[in-house]
Amino acid sequence: MWPFKRKTASKEEREAKAALEKFEAGLVSVRDLIAPAAMQIQNDHIQLNDHLARSFFVLTYPQYVETNWLSPIINYDINLDISMHMYPVDNENIMRVLRRKVAEMESSLRIQQEKGAIRDPELEIAYQDAEELRDRLQRGLERFFHLGLYITVYAKSLEELDSMSGHVEKVLGGQLIYTKPALLQMAEGFNSSLPLGLDEINVVRNMTTSSLATTFPFTSVDLTTGRGVLYGVNRHNNSLILFDRFELENANMAVFAKSGGGKSYAVKLEILRSMMLGTDVIVIDPEDEYKSLTDAVGGSYVSISLNSEKRINPFDLPDLGEDASGEKVLRAAVITILGLMNLMLGKLNPEEDALMDKAIRETYAVKDITDDLKTHKNQPPTMEDLQNVLDNMSGAESLSQRLSKYTRGTFSGVFNQPTNFELDRGLLVFNIRDLEESLRPIGMYVVLNYIWNKIRFEQRKRLLVIDEAWILMQHEDSAKFLYSIAKRARKYFLGLTTITQDVEDFLGSKYGKAVVANSSLQLLFRQSPASIDIIADTFNLTDGEKFLLLESAVGEGLFFAGTNHAAIKVVASFVEDRIVTSDPAQLAELNNLSGG
Repeated sequence: MWPFKRKTASKEEREAKAALEKFEAGLVSVRDLIAPAAMQIQNDHIQLNDHLARSFFVLTYPQYVETNWLSPIINYDINLDISMHMYPVDNENIMRVLRRKVAEMESSLRIQQEKGAIRDPELEIAYQDAEELRDRLQRGLERFFHLGLYITVYAKSLEELDSMSGHVEKVLGGQLIYTKPALLQMAEGFNSSLPLGLDEINVVRNMTTSSLATTFPFTSVDLTTGRGVLYGVNRHNNSLILFDRFELENANMAVFAKSGGGKSYAVKLEILRSMMLGTDVIVIDPEDEYKSLTDAVGGSYVSISLNSEKRINPFDLPDLGEDASGEKVLRAAVITILGLMNLMLGKLNPEEDALMDKAIRETYAVKDITDDLKTHKNQPPTMEDLQNVLDNMSGAESLSQRLSKYTRGTFSGVFNQPTNFELDRGLLVFNIRDLEESLRPIGMYVVLNYIWNKIRFEQRKRLLVIDEAWILMQHEDSAKFLYSIAKRARKYFLGLTTITQDVEDFLGSKYGKAVVANSSLQLLFRQSPASIDIIADTFNLTDGEKFLLLESAVGEGLFFAGTNHAAIKVVASFVEDRIVTSDPAQLAELNNLSGG
């Protein structure tokens, strides 16, 4: 009876198991969601849906490798998986093997000496290394491991896959680390690279603890030169991000953030700390955000508006010294004013452009200013002089009528008088908030031209900060002018900082992208979902970095310095915070305290 009962129980278990399998077959699991719809295994690659994958294993390593030698592969902008399989090896077994090897090498060296043979440096070095390893293993300073390192590269075409594979092999081969594709074992190589803990290739090499440590790519990025300005705290490892912009290939910086992301706060902190190191700072302020900072440091605050007493003459010529070419200086001034006319009068057609070019030259000639550098000391003309020249030119009636708004009409006086101030040292802020909306691009252009002419004449360490730089990107001539400053700033010991919250307008311009490309430092704060894709494409952000920028708190983001970048948190002392804050509630509280 016992066998019969056992058989019945076994049948019930089988039926229950079959019923459970049928039930589970109707469920959707995680594997169903992540599994490819199709998979084809070839000799040298695998096709997963419309993607191709190729796996490699590391075959040999050099005797010495630098720490973080995997970094060039990880930072290469491709999709890849890297899997490291580490197997601890019993030290006693290794010590026995090493003892035998040392005895063999010692015997070989003794025999060579007895025979009077030429010394074998390779054998001597191997003997010394083995003895040193024995000592370190015996003292517990090292442990022994087997390491299997596998890399799987993904691409959308076979040509792209071959190109990426060649790059990986070339980069590692340059460090004497040789790899081979897992030919005829692509499925096993693919499985070994997945986060499953499977090593189906089992190509391992001997490693000690210190050697194994060099393979770890998970090192925190240390973004610091040890001197310069404190930009913030590295959120990866709480180290300080210290940089001197002027020691980089150029001193330009681009700052992007949505409104309230902390961009002005961070830039004002940099201004305050840069001035402590003797750097002069010039700011174009479209929103009156830098007044309290200017007052705190005793800077100069220049308001450019219809009612302001401060005036800038666009026709001023730079004093570049006796070695400069008068012809080149005058030609550059004419080109700059032509760009200004395109902003003031609307885009000029070719005929109008030629007429305006001639009129500007004649306007300088009225003041006896020619290609002769000595004549550049004469009183420069004003916009009114250009108006008079156009009034007397045949075919320039339309240009004259459009310009009259700025010389005799509503906007007369703003750009139609001689310059009546000089650049001061320290902090100088140009406030254009009170300019009419249509005059802001013109005001920024005129101010930039004035600053640029002064900077070229007297070179010293300066920062030029342009807040809401997207305003200049709305017009090609002003965008081109800003780009030319970004390219040439380094020659004049100038660091250009462009700040914008309208990412789409700024990066939508070819000149905006070029300005970013010519900036060694980039600072990204919290972004809106509408602009994050543009930012990600421009800066090659990962999905994790995109999420970080979408979820960052105020003053948190990403700091780029060359090819390296790290998550940053901007921090300020109590005194600094009260000086640079832009928070309306905090400003109201400070005003109440000062009023009391």
